Amino acid sequence: MQPSSALSDFKKLISARFLFTLAVQMQAVVVGWRIYELTQDPLSLGFIGLAEAIPALGLALYAGYIVDRSRPIKVYRWVLEGSLISAGILLIAGFYGARLSDHWQIVALYLSSIFSGAARAFSQPSMYAILPKMTKREGLSKALAWMSTAMQTARVSGPALGGLIFGFLGLEVAYSVIFVLLIGALLATYKIQMQIEAPASTGESRAMMEELKSGVRFVFGHPILLPALSLDMISVLFGGVTALMPIYAKEILAVGPRGLGILRAAPAVGAMVMGFILTRVAIRKNAGKYLLTAVFGFGLSILVFAVSKNFYLSLFALGFSGIFDSVSVVVRSTAVQLASPDHMRGRISSVNSMFIGSSNEVGEFESGVAAKFLGTVPAACFGAVMCLVTVSVIAWRSPALRNMDMDKVTPY
Repeated sequence: MQPSSALSDFKKLISARFLFTLAVQMQAVVVGWRIYELTQDPLSLGFIGLAEAIPALGLALYAGYIVDRSRPIKVYRWVLEGSLISAGILLIAGFYGARLSDHWQIVALYLSSIFSGAARAFSQPSMYAILPKMTKREGLSKALAWMSTAMQTARVSGPALGGLIFGFLGLEVAYSVIFVLLIGALLATYKIQMQIEAPASTGESRAMMEELKSGVRFVFGHPILLPALSLDMISVLFGGVTALMPIYAKEILAVGPRGLGILRAAPAVGAMVMGFILTRVAIRKNAGKYLLTAVFGFGLSILVFAVSKNFYLSLFALGFSGIFDSVSVVVRSTAVQLASPDHMRGRISSVNSMFIGSSNEVGEFESGVAAKFLGTVPAACFGAVMCLVTVSVIAWRSPALRNMDMDKVTPY
């Protein structure tokens, strides 16, 4: 395939990823507000995250196994189709909401989250298997930065768009827009012309359970991947405040669903700006130090947000959390890609998604439980402090990560 054709396919892939992320972010902000509106219980926000995390975690290793034996673009289409089912449940519940009791509306929100989590289990492994086929090794960091920028742009506009549409036009219109965006994402994948085949086999034939475990063994035996993924997992698990934002928006900052959309967008604004910078400047030398500094900065930003009672200071802190998170995501994603043998890319990425992706939802559950028993502000402060402690310990205990250079990252 000619380079121009590959570039065209890469743009279509970015478009699909953008539309998918936009829909997911809109859905998250509407569902979060709606579940708290129906229950008035912080714990319900945690359970929504858990409903998505359980299938995402439970299917993660199997998803990597499937990706390593399938055409990854086909698997990514499954992701979009599963997400359409999730959005369809919300759409039906929205249009028939007047006929449903609060109980059944809550059931629909949880059921939708379960389908969303099951679909997302396959998202990152399939995307990680597609990207290296569309770019060369030396261009991988910038390709990931472009993809990250597109996703962060969606994360900026998605929560704001979801909050504004929900606030001004109502629940049914918000769910309809989400459904249409997912259809657009699915159509974009069918426009990709490059034939990305399943990875070549190593010639070994092993039982499926052994194959599932191989990705875990690889990550746990790698001197850089394990501390890098552990760092992000623990910082996201405790440092994330997404689940608490509806409470902050309603009770602490008093800005309503429209303000909630803006709060949800603030981290992505910072991440989008930094992501665009990283498309121009690749982090290669001293990448480990950049990663550790970025995660520490993320923890400090969350601590400021936790204690803030001023809407604009909260936005400022969340924006900086996104700046630091963008550096962390690009450095970690590049390291995972460079350290992965082609025939194991799906399984290694699935372990990565278990460490990082699902920790978002488990972190939401932790935030909901902590807010229930400690209070909202103490729970957010506790998470920020745990993030700062974690990065300090890993920086001390892992010289390999601390001294990581991208040019030296290879499969072991």
